[in-house]
Amino acid sequence: MTERRTPLSKAQGLGSAKTGSSDWSMQRLTAVALVPLSFWMVAFIKRLSDMDYAQINIWLADPLNSLCAVSFILVAFYHAVLGLQVVIEDYVQNMAYKLTLLWIVKLGFSALAISALLSILRIITK
Repeated sequence: MTERRTPLSKAQGLGSAKTGSSDWSMQRLTAVALVPLSFWMVAFIKRLSDMDYAQINIWLADPLNSLCAVSFILVAFYHAVLGLQVVIEDYVQNMAYKLTLLWIVKLGFSALAISALLSILRIITK
């Protein structure tokens, strides 16, 4: 007996999970956002060698500088998670390992981002 299914019905449930294009777009968007933020971060790191702790507090207390620092942290960590997610999804075949690694990456980077944000908050509130 011949099968009378259309190519579309044969492909149902296969292929994209409908999130790949949004992840790809977000990775490109975060990469673009990181360009000016990285220039700011390089300038900040360059100034660190010439400042003491009190001067760094004053400099980071400026709303623009604290906004840039927080933005850099959030965007950089999110960009890193998206990149590692792609690597894990592409190269880890075992589904249990894949899900475990994805959770570890997301939780680990979330913890790092939170600690970095709390550090900045602690500096600017003194």
